[in-house]
Amino acid sequence: MTPPSQRWSMNTYAPIRGLLGVRCQESMLQYAIKVLITAVVVVAVSELGKRSSLWGAVLASLPLTSLLAFVWLYRSTGNIEAIASLSHGIFWLVLASLPLFLILPALLKSGVGFWPAFAASCVVTVGLYFGLVWVLGRFGVRL
Repeated sequence: MTPPSQRWSMNTYAPIRGLLGVRCQESMLQYAIKVLITAVVVVAVSELGKRSSLWGAVLASLPLTSLLAFVWLYRSTGNIEAIASLSHGIFWLVLASLPLFLILPALLKSGVGFWPAFAASCVVTVGLYFGLVWVLGRFGVRL
């Protein structure tokens, strides 16, 4: 029988990673640390937002998710081209996500409940993502 430490190793999925073109040599501990750090950032934004909407917004507006993704991607693959491509895609797709921050408060202030306003804002944002990708494709920009 295989020892537990080897059963749950990321190397168990080497054939799948090979098919996806992903080089991943992370241990489960490294993966858990990434999840923990990401969760701490999300909780920090939420807790800070309870105390001060300004400071919660400042922390949330930082591109922490993108920065963490760059670090995680670099540490797991060392692929600078993938990081550059991810950064390029994020730049363009942020444009499509910005209206969410206008639509959501407008719906909430007009009396729409949180969940319907949240859902509508997300649906509009997804539509804007598709629209932006289509428009960029017409101009030769590939994401």
